[in-house]
Amino acid sequence: MNAGTSEDRREISRAVPETSRRIDVELGERSYAVHIGPGVRMLLAGEVAATGARRAVVVTARGPEAVPDPGVPFHLVEVADGEEHKNLASVEALCRSFAESGLTREDVVVSCGGGTTTDLVGLAASLYHRGTPVIHLPTSLLAQVDASIGGKTGVNLPAGKNLVGAYWQPRAVLCDTDYLDTLPPRERLNGYGEIARCHFIGAGDLRRLPLHEQIAASVARKAEVVAADERDTGLRHILNYGHTLGHALERATDFALRHGEAVAVGTVFAGRLAGALGRIGAERVAEHLEVVGHYGLPTRLPAGVDAGELVALMRRDKKATSGLAFVLDGPAGAELVRDIGEATVMDCLRAMPREGR
Repeated sequence: MNAGTSEDRREISRAVPETSRRIDVELGERSYAVHIGPGVRMLLAGEVAATGARRAVVVTARGPEAVPDPGVPFHLVEVADGEEHKNLASVEALCRSFAESGLTREDVVVSCGGGTTTDLVGLAASLYHRGTPVIHLPTSLLAQVDASIGGKTGVNLPAGKNLVGAYWQPRAVLCDTDYLDTLPPRERLNGYGEIARCHFIGAGDLRRLPLHEQIAASVARKAEVVAADERDTGLRHILNYGHTLGHALERATDFALRHGEAVAVGTVFAGRLAGALGRIGAERVAEHLEVVGHYGLPTRLPAGVDAGELVALMRRDKKATSGLAFVLDGPAGAELVRDIGEATVMDCLRAMPREGR
């Protein structure tokens, strides 16, 4: 697949709005740019041209009007965002659409939607013809700061979140901040859950920055981590800060608690667990609560969730190869800690404040 000439890339860069930011994910021949700012979705045709594609399939959860002309003949597929659609049946349906449209591995798939859409479309693109290029237009705050970047794709099984997936890097990511203007308040809050956890994985204190700078800082930190550890063998584990309990809470509440909300609670819990293990002091534990609370995110466990059920769900986490595992703060910063005693985890869960109390 032709990745485009250096002149193609220079032309795309010159077309970027002056107010936008470009952050490169450096992965050798799989490197790509993440463009952040108002109007950057209009770079789509140039990015498609740089791939050499002759046609495209555009998969959108925001309707056809949300996607600019990709500059080549295309087939439009409308889908719905949401965890209930993030499954293998949806992957098969997308692959069938690719085949029916005549898509080849030298063409391109374009996704437009939130985090569940970028995950779903990314996985379908990775499987179709054993790998078809994909360009993401993330439309939610959560997708722009995290889900669309880094090449992790996946869908859920009844047993747990993201248990089936693949690594498939996009050719480009266009984080158009104009998309965020129409987000419902809760969906915007959902994205702040991923921004809040960045405070504890090396992005610095983002609380007083404008939103577009918070997005850029979050993306820049993720790009650094992915460039150093693309396949999640070490450093990349830190991106899952707050996610072990977060994913369990999503399942335990049947996704009534949104991903970013659940990660926020998981981040507060990670601080408390790190404190209980003597990895950080009381001031740093309190900082977890302060940072998450700053964004207006939930900091308490939902009423009615059972600690035993949460532990059982956390045992299914991909990082839990032997016993319970969490990414926790410590003297050297965030790192994956394995084989944490179930009794300690249960004690911390039982001590967590709950909604309505």
